[in-house]
Amino acid sequence: MIRVLVVDDHAMVREGLASVLAADGDIEVVGAAANGAEAVDLVRGHDPDVVVMDLSMPVMDGVAATRAVRDAAPGTRVLVLTSFTDRDRVRRAIEAGAVGYQLKDAEPAELRAAVRAVQAGFAPLDPRVAGALLPTGDPAHGLSARERQVLQLVTEGRANKQIASALGISEATVKAHLGRIFREIGVADRTSAALWARDHL
Repeated sequence: MIRVLVVDDHAMVREGLASVLAADGDIEVVGAAANGAEAVDLVRGHDPDVVVMDLSMPVMDGVAATRAVRDAAPGTRVLVLTSFTDRDRVRRAIEAGAVGYQLKDAEPAELRAAVRAVQAGFAPLDPRVAGALLPTGDPAHGLSARERQVLQLVTEGRANKQIASALGISEATVKAHLGRIFREIGVADRTSAALWARDHL
């Protein structure tokens, strides 16, 4: 059972989301919050696997709340669900720690699938959002020299520990580099990153 917390400032939306998410029986909505501050408190009390987070809310918006949730409960993953598609807001949500991003006009089955994907460690992005995340021109230009080095070692099949040793950095730093690389080039895993690198580096 996937434990989910719903966060939205509209009561009808919260109730609708709870109903949609619980439809298949493998998702349990353990709480609902009307703003980011409430969400952080409920995360501490209910320890959900996934938080479905709106971005535009009073008291504490979704970007700040995502950052606070990740700080308070590193094991809880945040799926942003909003009507916004502008590049800056999307980037800020992802940089704050959100691992998936879906728009509110998604089909119910798509939303449930996104929650399952987030819980399983993937990073589902609505295609329209993925387009906003990709930099204009060659995405490789958005990578730092160090990130290119990390990506090159990934293409050689090196594990994080081996990459850390080769570059003289910590495994945590390698993971941080990989997270930014994935977001920058628009992929969700090492295999896809390696395939991308073969064509672009």
